[in-house]
Amino acid sequence: MGSPCCCSCGCQKRASDTEPDVSPRRLMVSIALFALGVMLKLMSEEAQPAAVMVFMTVYLLTGWSVVCYTFRNLLRGRVFNEHFLMTVATFGAFALGDWAEGAGVMLFWQIGEAFQERAVARSRKLITGLMAIRPEKVHLVREGGTEPVPPEQVAVGQAFQVFPGERVPLDGTVLSGESTLDCSALTGESLPQQAAKGSAVLSGSINLTGLLTLRADKVFHESAVAKILALMAEVGERKARAEAFITRFARIYTPIVTFCALLLAVVPPLFSGAWGAWIYRALTFLVISCPCALVISVPLTFFAGMGAASRRGILVKGGHALESLAMLRTLVFDKTGTLTKGIFEITRVISPALPETKLMELAAHAEHASTHPLARAILRRYPNTPEINRIQAIEEHAGIGVSAKIDGHAVLVGNRRLMEQAQVILPDAEAEAGTPIWIAVDGRYAGHLIAEDTLKPGTPETLDQLRALGVKHMVLLSGDRAAAAQKVADELHLDGVHAPLLPAEKVEQTEALLKQLHSEAPAATLAFVGDGINDAPVLACADVGIAMGGGGSDAAIEAADVVLMTDDPKQIADAIRIARKTLRIAQENIAFAIGTKGLILLLSVCGFASLWLAVFADVGVAFLAILNALRALR
Repeated sequence: MGSPCCCSCGCQKRASDTEPDVSPRRLMVSIALFALGVMLKLMSEEAQPAAVMVFMTVYLLTGWSVVCYTFRNLLRGRVFNEHFLMTVATFGAFALGDWAEGAGVMLFWQIGEAFQERAVARSRKLITGLMAIRPEKVHLVREGGTEPVPPEQVAVGQAFQVFPGERVPLDGTVLSGESTLDCSALTGESLPQQAAKGSAVLSGSINLTGLLTLRADKVFHESAVAKILALMAEVGERKARAEAFITRFARIYTPIVTFCALLLAVVPPLFSGAWGAWIYRALTFLVISCPCALVISVPLTFFAGMGAASRRGILVKGGHALESLAMLRTLVFDKTGTLTKGIFEITRVISPALPETKLMELAAHAEHASTHPLARAILRRYPNTPEINRIQAIEEHAGIGVSAKIDGHAVLVGNRRLMEQAQVILPDAEAEAGTPIWIAVDGRYAGHLIAEDTLKPGTPETLDQLRALGVKHMVLLSGDRAAAAQKVADELHLDGVHAPLLPAEKVEQTEALLKQLHSEAPAATLAFVGDGINDAPVLACADVGIAMGGGGSDAAIEAADVVLMTDDPKQIADAIRIARKTLRIAQENIAFAIGTKGLILLLSVCGFASLWLAVFADVGVAFLAILNALRALR
């Protein structure tokens, strides 16, 4: 409980500013002792000293850290918060000889804190992998083989190898080998990049096919991955740490009740002279004012809301994220893997010389052995299984396509560069957002296919739901090509699109949108939705970072406040509904508790409310508030 901030924001505090915490074991012992103290209190008069000792033990176990924290804050000039209120109220209860009330208030408060910490811990436990983009080792080339070394030990100019399936650890230039690189998580570009001798490769890319030997062009702290990590730390510092819900309430409530109690102790005796009676009333007023119902029910409400979200595959890293989601007005999206599937599909077949089915048949047979994502897209579109006995020869040309002999015909399938090498005359390229795959038969153009990264099912309907929920502004920020990003923005009727963007440029655009939003509506919030390594800094920068948990990078998941485990954008609408219901229930509890408390305080000032009547009413309010809080689970 010491590391996350109190009452639900889930952020990490500096070690020097750690808030008071109580271990679960100590809390269980305190609950048992408090029950024992109540039993002793209800027994004979001879058992009362033992009951007092038990209640004092409970108070020391649960409240000592709170008291110390309060006095440290007083020395720093931080006075009016919930810790100060509880310290003064419990001291007032002890001054009145009400040991059970003093110990019970502190115990209930710590129970409320424990509810919240459990919710935060549960969300974090379900999120696996922390910052896996940072490489742990580099295969440095030595005489006779390779040696694994930390990336910080690799100097500029040294050679290292990257095996298929591994992430490139350092920025470098290819010395030998050919491969296909998945750069989508780093740049947002959905089309895999080809790497051959002389190609520049960025760290963070994933080597898909062949063994590469590279020369380090930069030391680790200057590489693309290191710059993204540094950018995450920088925006994390710039991002304002929101105060917890109950902390903001306590900042207003605490000084009011404190000064009212002080006035009650001083002003009436100036006229009546009954100092003892009015000081007793002031202390009673202060004890009654301690918001037990709030310090239990508000954290419990957020806990229940996070539980309801997790049942729907939405992991929320604290009550602050729920509170911010409830006030969402601007939504910023990444494209690849967020709004789109991140998987190419053949969307158009242009076949002027052959029947469409014949063109697809030749392309599928030529590409049947390739692992390239575009080849996989062709095979998904072709309804049958390629007949291997029809293929007399096949050759893959790294980065440009394949050539094959099928049924005695020479077939080429690839990009424009392959066709130019074979001197195939192609028609003028159409201005399309997709990627063309050219096909030639016996040296003549036969047709071409258009491959695109398509929208996830239900995405347009999801955005309509979000607009109905009051999300006024939706923007696309992508590292992909401008044409591809614009096509998606047009299909979804988004309010703006910026592409292609580097990670730092995404942060700049998001900060500009944040500034504009907060100048127009200070309470409104902005959320960014992404999944790639390049999205991690902007996820940390936004009021609410929402990551795709199924296919998202570890860096994005760690930087986000909310994780969608099914990668379905419609979960955003579900999260907003849950957040608004949770916040509404918390506000109901506050209104109910303050209204009841105000009535009892008025009666106490007039001398009509005894301390135990007030305690009974407070416990009843707390019980009803807890029942109301549990509605957030539904």
